[in-house]
Amino acid sequence: MTFSLVARCAETGMFGMAISSSSPAVAARCAYARAGVGAVASQNVTDPRLGPATLDLMERGRSARDAVCEVVSTATHIEYRQLLAVDGSGRSAVHSGGNVLGNWNEAQGTNVAAGGNLLANDGIPAAIVAAFEASTGHLGDRLIASMRAGLDAGGEAGPVHSAGLLLVDKVEWPVADLRCDWTEQCPIQAVATAWDIYKPQLDDYVSRALNPSAAPSYGVPGDA
Repeated sequence: MTFSLVARCAETGMFGMAISSSSPAVAARCAYARAGVGAVASQNVTDPRLGPATLDLMERGRSARDAVCEVVSTATHIEYRQLLAVDGSGRSAVHSGGNVLGNWNEAQGTNVAAGGNLLANDGIPAAIVAAFEASTGHLGDRLIASMRAGLDAGGEAGPVHSAGLLLVDKVEWPVADLRCDWTEQCPIQAVATAWDIYKPQLDDYVSRALNPSAAPSYGVPGDA
């Protein structure tokens, strides 16, 4: 019920992932990233424990492939899961179990992996990876462009209703965690609109957390 990608920016070391689904609040269950470590998507009959477990292994030095293989070897009901990961060296890995739903597929490249289930056709992940590899600029922009390419290539077999964009950089918390948990319109467009608004303020929010006295003013009514 989902298509997604995990990615690393080779220039900045930023990690991110983007995801969309016919299910509600997909990013709340499926999106994981840790600054300096990697990004993970855990999807299809989701087990939210798999994302942190994979990141923990990568933080201890495992490659994306070794981390995914170790999680797959120990997790229960793994045949129902899709697990995507990218690590700090840009290596990617994907597991798709034998009980993944509907028409599913996966694709990988340097600094990127994509996967999906209940897809309109099996070319969606490859279209997402190709769009990411052809894109430039901020990682958030590249993730949005890749998801739009997946949607244009067919997306899910049915309409999608939720989406999310997650970015981590040099601080312990996500520098962007934007979600559309349910809409009858296009959730990818809703997240893209939020990203257009948030992107120019991203660095300011980090500055305000680290040193409010040196940060830009808030620019809201009542701000002195």
